[in-house]
Amino acid sequence: MNTELRWTSADLEVMPDVEGRRYEIIGGELFMAKQPHYHHQLTCSNVSGLLRNWSVETGLGQTVGAPGILFADDDDVAPDVVWCSYERLEKVLGEDGKFHAAPELVIEVLSPGSVNERRDREAKLKLYSRRGVQEYWILNWMIGQAEIYRRRSRRLRLVETLSKKETLRSPLLPGFSCLVAELFEYPPPTQTANGKNSGSRKR
Repeated sequence: MNTELRWTSADLEVMPDVEGRRYEIIGGELFMAKQPHYHHQLTCSNVSGLLRNWSVETGLGQTVGAPGILFADDDDVAPDVVWCSYERLEKVLGEDGKFHAAPELVIEVLSPGSVNERRDREAKLKLYSRRGVQEYWILNWMIGQAEIYRRRSRRLRLVETLSKKETLRSPLLPGFSCLVAELFEYPPPTQTANGKNSGSRKR
C-alpha cells in the first residue's frame, strides 16, 4: 500500500500566506521557496524587460513574471518568467487568472542550494517537458550562465550553455537577441531616447 503523501492545489489554498514565500507542487511533492536574493530578482527584471521590449516591438505576445500555472491538481507551479504568444494565450489562460496549459517559453532563475537546483534542473525540467513547453531557460546569476533547453523528439533537451560573452537567440522569438551578460548586469541594457533597446552596450 502506497502511503506517500501527495500534495494538491487544494492544500495550497489553506497554506499560510507569508510574504516572500512561494509554494509549488510538482508531481504531488511540495516545494517551498524563501525570499529570493537581490540578484535573483534583478535577473528576473532584466530578462522580463528585454522580452517585454521585443514583444512590444513585434506585437507577438506577452511576458509576465511568476504566473500561476495549474497543469493539474498535483502540478501547480509559478515559474519566474514566461513568454506566451497572443494566439496561445487565448487558449491557456483561464477565467481564474491562471494558466492551465503551457506557454511557449518558461524561464527559471536559479537560487543557491541543492534543493533549489534539483527543483529547477530535474523536477521542473521533467514537468515542463511533459506538459509541452517549447523552450526552457535556466539562468544562473551566480556564475553568469544560461542553459537553453528546446523541444527535440517530444522532450526538452539541453542545446546550449551560454556564458556572459555569448549571444542568446531563440527560434521562438524572431529577431530577438541579447548578450547573456545583459541578463545579469546592473544597470540594465542601454536604451535609446524612445525607450527601445539599442542592442549594444559600451564595453
